[in-house]
Amino acid sequence: MQRKLIVTSDGSHSVSIPEMNVTYHSIHGAIQESKHVFIEGGLYNVLDAEQPRGSIRIFEMGFGTGLNALLTLIASEKLQQKIFYEAIEPFPLTAGEVGELNYCDILNRKDLQPIFEVLHSCDWKKEIAITNKFFFKRSNSELQNYKASELKNLIYFDAFDPNVQPELWTTEIFESMFSILEPKGVLVTYSSKGTARRAMEAAGFSVEKLSGPPGKREMIRGSRRAGYDLKT
Repeated sequence: MQRKLIVTSDGSHSVSIPEMNVTYHSIHGAIQESKHVFIEGGLYNVLDAEQPRGSIRIFEMGFGTGLNALLTLIASEKLQQKIFYEAIEPFPLTAGEVGELNYCDILNRKDLQPIFEVLHSCDWKKEIAITNKFFFKRSNSELQNYKASELKNLIYFDAFDPNVQPELWTTEIFESMFSILEPKGVLVTYSSKGTARRAMEAAGFSVEKLSGPPGKREMIRGSRRAGYDLKT
């Protein structure tokens, strides 16, 4: 599977897969999209809802370029918030591909380049302390085989578009995501398609549409309904 580095509208890199006609981020701005959807729509929402927090547990579906993790690390530093971050990625980038990504330059955080590379090169399934506030673990398993060892406060759902990976946007998948969330936990995704929203609602999520990032009208945030449990 051929991957190609591209430059998005805000100057930050993304990766495209020409044979699938998909990109890892919005062509209208990779950093802008990730900040809007996952940091502002997800992390800040969870923190605003329940202050103060001792720690936050995040699960990312689709580690990809590592941009969401990098931005979350920066947020943990800024907010002095302890975060335990777990991500899965069955098709990791190569060291050469990671080295070409310009996120640390664009964010004026060249000091984080070695840490960013560690996120891509650390041992699988082993939690490491990246800083005294940010703890990271990655797995190369596919979502259908993922088993959480503890409940999460927040899920970054960053799979490819439902038209490309429909098997990852089903009621069954969102039931599994619902089951690993703490009560009042939140799932955020860039997609606003009706199929995704209906699957999330069928799984038990309370779903709201939010304004999307540049180039996209809407995004979705789902919350675990208080007192609602999956049928057994």
